[in-house]
Amino acid sequence: MSAEPTELPQDPNAPRLYLALVHYPVKDRAGATVTTSVTNLDVHDIARSARTFGVRRYYVVTPIELQHTLVRRILEHWTTGAGRKRMPERWEALSLAEPVVSLEQAIEDATKREGERPRLLVTAARAPKDRPLTSVADARGWLRDRAHPYMLILGTGHGLAESLLAGADHQLEPLDSGTGYNHLSVRAAAAIYLDRLLGR
Repeated sequence: MSAEPTELPQDPNAPRLYLALVHYPVKDRAGATVTTSVTNLDVHDIARSARTFGVRRYYVVTPIELQHTLVRRILEHWTTGAGRKRMPERWEALSLAEPVVSLEQAIEDATKREGERPRLLVTAARAPKDRPLTSVADARGWLRDRAHPYMLILGTGHGLAESLLAGADHQLEPLDSGTGYNHLSVRAAAAIYLDRLLGR
């Protein structure tokens, strides 16, 4: 009797989009570069959004090995442990998640899967003063075209470090409700971006 799969078979018609949640390098409230802690909710909820919208892989980026142990324990429970039998739909979402030590490792893995380096789409809560922004509508068109793979990159803490923002291919326009208040959780931001990029 063969073992149950721990990763979903790839749908060839799925969007060529990967997702990375970065815990380092990110900023704290004062703008210093820090490492944030992985949270159980971010692993679960963003994986569920990724599965809902057809993301190919969800990378949890942290250099801290103890955090990798935490993520692997969560994933094992839902993909090969008791959680899979109790809530089989959950394993489909969690099977997309993978802890990696750096964003570059995530990019390397996506490159192996796609045969070409993904184009990087970074996000921030505020628009930069010195870089052009890419509209969500334009990015949505690229994803529908499927000519190239892309990676949507979200930051924890107070956002991605400047080095990651400056090194990306495109920075997406920030989410804007028009109220002047912008303090979404990264889980909420991920779900909104995925809906706007991939939803019907």
